[in-house]
Amino acid sequence: MSDDVKDAGLVAMISSILGGNRRAADSVAPPPVIEVPPPTAPTNGFELVELPAADTPAANLEDKPETNSENALDAALAPAKSVEPPAKIATTPDGKQLLPAEAIADLVLGELRKLENFPATGASVTVYGYRHWNAMITFAPFSTTFRDATRFRQAMPDIVFKLRRFVVLEI
Repeated sequence: MSDDVKDAGLVAMISSILGGNRRAADSVAPPPVIEVPPPTAPTNGFELVELPAADTPAANLEDKPETNSENALDAALAPAKSVEPPAKIATTPDGKQLLPAEAIADLVLGELRKLENFPATGASVTVYGYRHWNAMITFAPFSTTFRDATRFRQAMPDIVFKLRRFVVLEI
């Protein structure tokens, strides 16, 4: 038996199970294509950055000669503008910043990334508590060595102590 005959029989069996006597190829239409904008990333945790729309021409793109598609992409990313003005940062009466747990976790992770041999991926920081908040670090399997993980965990109390002087956990 040829492969085409086997495939046709398999398609007929699947279509009879799923959709009666209709052919599977006729009943299945491809999903509509939806254009999804590229993800945006905040520059400092408080501003929303959006790439310029493709239909709006950028003035500085016309002045530069384009040699290849990589330069065009770099030039399109360069004039990124802020969509909203920076949000006012909430502070306590003693001058500390009120930040949510996710933002504090990003700050702690940023400080840890400054350490030597800190893994690029596989590390997660969890912030917990209230008035005297604390942070916990976990590592994915095989993301770092046991010795380095121990060194990073020993550095956590110092980082948390320093950040507590400037940041309060927002509820």
